[in-house]
Amino acid sequence: MSASRHGGTTDELGPDEPGRESPDGSDLLAALLDGMDAALCAFDADAVVTHWNREAERILGWTAAEAVGRQGFAGWAVRGADAAEVEGRLMSAMDASGRQVHEFALLTKDGGRVLVRTQSAAVRGPDGKPAGVYCAFSEVHTQIDLERSIALSEALLEEASWGVVLVDADLRPAVVNAHAAKALGTGRTSVLGRPLGELLSQGVEELESALTHVLAQGAPPAPAEIWVSVREPEGERRRCWRCGFVRLASPLAEEPVPLGVGWLFQDVTELRQSEQEASLVRFRAQQLHRAARAAAECEDPAEAVTVHLDFALAGFADHALIDRVADGGAGDVESAGGVRLVRIAATPSGAPGPSRLAGQAGLPVLYSQGHPALRCVERAGSVRADAGEAPAQEARVWAVSRQWPEDAAHALCTVLRSRGRTLGAVTFLRGPGRNAFERPDAMYAEDVAHRIAAALDLMGAAGQRE
Repeated sequence: MSASRHGGTTDELGPDEPGRESPDGSDLLAALLDGMDAALCAFDADAVVTHWNREAERILGWTAAEAVGRQGFAGWAVRGADAAEVEGRLMSAMDASGRQVHEFALLTKDGGRVLVRTQSAAVRGPDGKPAGVYCAFSEVHTQIDLERSIALSEALLEEASWGVVLVDADLRPAVVNAHAAKALGTGRTSVLGRPLGELLSQGVEELESALTHVLAQGAPPAPAEIWVSVREPEGERRRCWRCGFVRLASPLAEEPVPLGVGWLFQDVTELRQSEQEASLVRFRAQQLHRAARAAAECEDPAEAVTVHLDFALAGFADHALIDRVADGGAGDVESAGGVRLVRIAATPSGAPGPSRLAGQAGLPVLYSQGHPALRCVERAGSVRADAGEAPAQEARVWAVSRQWPEDAAHALCTVLRSRGRTLGAVTFLRGPGRNAFERPDAMYAEDVAHRIAAALDLMGAAGQRE
């Protein structure tokens, strides 16, 4: 196709107007060949080089002008001893169906050797008969690196023992492996494209903030641990995930274009819970030790009672009450007609401060029948009570009706026993913003109660001597 060239002009002409040059088939083919990421050369039926692109020039150093028109690779791109074998293997693709893969060494222009992997196939002419061969090749180590990358990504998404999620730029899962889908409580396909807020009820804001940071700034220097609550049909499940993040960018763009974030995570809930429990046990043991040392310095047994109570409250409860069995304070409730309790110590219900002694008048507390403290004394064991999911107003009524501070929502009553006798009960209270008491809490409360009961027994004995 011929067209006139206007040097130095910028006339805008339509595609069919005279004066515009359009590339012919050879120009388009040259542009396509030079834009390929793989090295490519082609041979005619006589093994003469007909095409040679820029990637081939980069690998071997021979320019297209130096390569095109040469007979095979002999004498310039392959050692003479190997030329016949290499040419035979390449040209055999004319008589084979599909592509053939070979590996052999080629020579660079400066005399070096490069091990390449080739893919060759026949080029058909207009009559359908083989008219030549095209050969795409790349350095073996580059190809192996590519294959390793592909194998690694497939292994991560199929066989990894930790969760792998590819999150797109909209912070929605685009690819999820089996481990991650199980951790999220869904199937691998049902999770795709869904907002993270539909999968997680807690921790989603922290996770999305981390993903946004990675998209903008890149991967963080160390893994992060995030506590989340996973939505499941049977309810929410609290988990701790150790998360690593990497930013994904397109390798085809001139400038890095973020494709999303690779999010890898491992469930470390059991490990973190074990560490927290061990830390809590150590702290509580230290508190018991400190309380025992401080109480040993108290001349008044009543002061020792409040010392044990104050040390027990740290990190354990918001309020505490001590009620003693009436009529002497050390009677056997099993032989009494009815249990009556007298308040002898309590923490301040307003501003924080040390526990205060009370009950000098000896008036019984107006506990209704079935009150947790009464049940605790009658059973000689621990009793837990909870306001449940009641609204704030109902929770206040619940607490006040039981003679507790109005901000109490969880209660644990533990019996006070010494020398085979029930002396009373100690009640620990938590506010609505804290977790309910559990079995480990009851065990700690019982340890505290043993020490308080010993001080109460000593206080009763001192009173009898007086």
